[in-house]
Amino acid sequence: MAALRDKFGRAITDLRISITDRCNYKCVYCRTGNEGALYGDLPFSDYLRMARVLVGMGITKVRLTGGEPLLRNGVVEFVRELAKLRSQRVKPPSSASDNGAAEAAPFQSSHGDKGGEALDIALTTNGHLLADLAQPLKDAGLSRVTVSMDAVDPERFARITRVPNGYDHVLAGIRAARRAGLGPVKVNCVLLRGFNEDQVISFGMFAREEDVIVRFIEFMPLEEDRVWSPSTVVPLDEILARMAEYRPLVEIPRGHSETARRYRFEDGIGEIGIIAPVSHPFCGHCSRIRITSDGKIRTCLFSVWDHDLHAQMLRGASDEELAEFIRAVVAKKEERHHIGEPDFVPASRTMVHIGG
Repeated sequence: MAALRDKFGRAITDLRISITDRCNYKCVYCRTGNEGALYGDLPFSDYLRMARVLVGMGITKVRLTGGEPLLRNGVVEFVRELAKLRSQRVKPPSSASDNGAAEAAPFQSSHGDKGGEALDIALTTNGHLLADLAQPLKDAGLSRVTVSMDAVDPERFARITRVPNGYDHVLAGIRAARRAGLGPVKVNCVLLRGFNEDQVISFGMFAREEDVIVRFIEFMPLEEDRVWSPSTVVPLDEILARMAEYRPLVEIPRGHSETARRYRFEDGIGEIGIIAPVSHPFCGHCSRIRITSDGKIRTCLFSVWDHDLHAQMLRGASDEELAEFIRAVVAKKEERHHIGEPDFVPASRTMVHIGG
């Protein structure tokens, strides 16, 4: 089976499914603090069917996001059902002339295919509810977990999340994930000037002490308040300079479609990554599409429109017809975002309503 590809030749292998746009945190760079869920959730059976069709088209990695995905009752059983899907080996086109064949490749169901490979299933969470769920999720088939955590100081953490006493819950969740074998555990920190840019070295220490990979993320214009400006971004070069004040870093080779630039400390203890979509865009290697909690396909975080996959299901579309719809949507995937450029248009949804 040929790989699912967009018109720029990028293979689409990674799927992110938001299973809710509800969240129990109100992080200042994400939420206004007033808005709740806007779009609602679908039954897990609907997400499972979407995933099954896409895995049959060559998706090899599925990440569950939100909102906060662990708010959904039944998430463990959903992971168990996802783990029954088998990813298919896909053959990349050997030349430009093969792209047409890739687009026209028949849909191949992954349901019950014993010849496929285990699906890579990951989850992004704020960690507040993770301590009790880490082991059940691992037992169900979850491969890895990423925890969003924007300060390693409890008071600063409460200021950013607007949730008192959350820090201890998240730290317990991170440690439970490590014990359960959901590793390497990644901790994502969105740096926002004026809030937590002074936490860089503290996070370097945290990476070494807790044996996790800390990834710093440049602040993007995806928040509900729409207050983003270039001056709020803490860029990659500044992060590296701040960390060098603590310990020297050595860059680690990374995969073709990896979003993070990876570094280890010179003594080999601890790893950090930097995801820099503003100062160092990586759109040319994008391998992702997203499904929102209400069943819309988004081909880019900064898309200004959605593509209603769930509506096709409600109309009675077969799996093959859903695959045809998906293929047509992927053909429209944007070449890149335009953050900071004069023609930049904000995304039609904010991050919490897209899925991180």
